[in-house]
Amino acid sequence: MTHVPRLYPIVDASFFQTTAELITFSEELAVGGCRLLQYRNKSGNARVMLEQARELRRVCRTGVSDPHVRWIMNDRADLCLAAEFDGVHVGQEDLSPDSVRGIIGPERWLGVSTHNPEQLRDADLTSADYVAIGPVFATSSKDRPDPVVGLDGVRRARQLTRKPVVAIGGITRANAASVIEAGADSVAVISDLLRAPRKSAEEFFRILR
Repeated sequence: MTHVPRLYPIVDASFFQTTAELITFSEELAVGGCRLLQYRNKSGNARVMLEQARELRRVCRTGVSDPHVRWIMNDRADLCLAAEFDGVHVGQEDLSPDSVRGIIGPERWLGVSTHNPEQLRDADLTSADYVAIGPVFATSSKDRPDPVVGLDGVRRARQLTRKPVVAIGGITRANAASVIEAGADSVAVISDLLRAPRKSAEEFFRILR
């Protein structure tokens, strides 16, 4: 069974003006104890994405006291391989989980986003290492978010799969404990880590013990 850490930060390039800022943010998260990070860049510029991804991988291999940071690429299985990332996370409109598995092989992690029980049941039948459910709460990190599933959606997800469940969408230090109590194994967070990322990550870990 895949072990997904309690806190799963998503490093979204759209929140940073420069690659240097993105790298510094990621380093702070790693120093704060984060061992699973997802790189997300919806710009569509594959060259920039690959450059940033390779730099993230290099820095987190050499720049922190514990180099065992697992990096997940959002959407792009090809860039996952090119950047030597540790896995891929796909949504409902991306390549199918089976297609991605055929590209990345059996060793790398594969995560799948779901937004309702039907999608979750389908993801459960794939080789995905974990399934994500959300948005749990209202979120501003997506232009066209899916309907909020609430804590009941997390509870339902827990009933429908034995795979690790990652909850995402509007999760903060104020509500993270309730999400874990509802059955999630991990919380994916974007906005509530942007300010003082190291300190924020440490506070999340204290809350989610």
